[in-house]
Amino acid sequence: MAPRKTVLPLAYRVFFLIVEPISALVGAFYAHFRQDAYLSLTHADSAPSPIPLGTSIVMSQLANLYLLFALNEALVLRCTGDVTVWKAVLLVLLVADIGHLVSISGHGSWVYWDFTRWNAIDWGNVPFVYLGASMRIAFLSGIGLGGGNGQTKLNPRKTT
Repeated sequence: MAPRKTVLPLAYRVFFLIVEPISALVGAFYAHFRQDAYLSLTHADSAPSPIPLGTSIVMSQLANLYLLFALNEALVLRCTGDVTVWKAVLLVLLVADIGHLVSISGHGSWVYWDFTRWNAIDWGNVPFVYLGASMRIAFLSGIGLGGGNGQTKLNPRKTT
C-alpha cells in the first residue's frame, strides 16, 4: 500500500523551514562575527575583553553548530516528505533544546521564568527554545498530522 500524502500544517512549515533556521543563522552570525556582544549578553560580568583566542575558537565552533542546526531544518527537512526522517531530525533537535536550557542553568532558576530580567539573548535562549521544543513535541506527538499508521508522507513544499 502506498503511503498517504499529508500536507504539513502551515505552523510547522513556517516555524521549522523558515523561522527557526533564520534564527539559528542570526545566532551563528553573532557567535562568529560579534563575539563580544554575544558573550556580553550571555553574562556581562564574565565577558572577557579582549576575547582570548581559545574563547574565540570555541565561539566560532558554536557558530558552526548553529549553522548545522539551520541547515538541518532548512535543507534536510525540505528534501524529504518521510515522516520518519522528520521525526528523527526533530527528536535530535528536541534533545538539543533540553541541552541548551540546561546550559544556561548557571544564571540561576530565575532565567527560566523571570522575563522581566531577560535581555535579547535570554529571549532567544529561553522562550524561543521553549517554543521550538513545544513545536517539536507537538509534531512528535502527531498533533496536526492527521494520525495514521506511520506510513504518512509529508509534503513540506506545499504552499497553500
